[in-house]
Amino acid sequence: MIIFAEVGDQYKKEYNFAMEVNVGDTVLPGDVVNFPQTESKNKVILGPGLRVYMDQILISACGVLKKREPNTYWVDSHRKRYVPARGETVVGIVLNKAGEIFKVDIGSSEQASLAYLAFEGATKKNRPDIQVGDIVFARLLAASRDMEPELVCVDSYGKKGKLGQLQGDGFLFSCSLNLVRKILNPKCPLLKILGREIPFDIAVGMNGKIWVKARSIQATNRYRQCNFSSRASQ
Repeated sequence: MIIFAEVGDQYKKEYNFAMEVNVGDTVLPGDVVNFPQTESKNKVILGPGLRVYMDQILISACGVLKKREPNTYWVDSHRKRYVPARGETVVGIVLNKAGEIFKVDIGSSEQASLAYLAFEGATKKNRPDIQVGDIVFARLLAASRDMEPELVCVDSYGKKGKLGQLQGDGFLFSCSLNLVRKILNPKCPLLKILGREIPFDIAVGMNGKIWVKARSIQATNRYRQCNFSSRASQ
């Protein structure tokens, strides 16, 4: 979840029970983030692994504190279970249909809900043809520790774009959350190199699920092996 927070002098207090950490440090839950003086009165964006508690910014996950200019902070960590965050795109499997809601497995502690009206052009008379076992590429509309995640297959303009049901004889496999972040990094050359050799369609979810479809089963298997080799070399 992304949180906007005001960083003021009140965040500079020292506490005996916590350690102040800086960008690049290995951090533990409970550590207090030490912001530079240049950002003492500016807004910062807090990403995964950071929480606002009273007048402090605390670490909530083990890892390395990272920063993206000009003002985005997060903790880069190796997590085994995906923690839903609002705005992220995920690949999920439809497990159940309950009335007007689809239940989707996205690899988190709770199943996500996906309304049939959350598709482009969907109405009460024109419902999407989604069945149990189908794979969908969706965006998290809501994610909170107090409620189940909610998915949509449209953007803010009501258009599906690349979201929606993933059709065809594709292959779905899992990888580490850290590998997914590396693959989605604009500087990562993996997808570009593979695309020159093997034309393919791909959907990469922040939940560690990757769906890929190539022209043949052999080409799809080749791509899968490349990703598993990347995972083994981390």
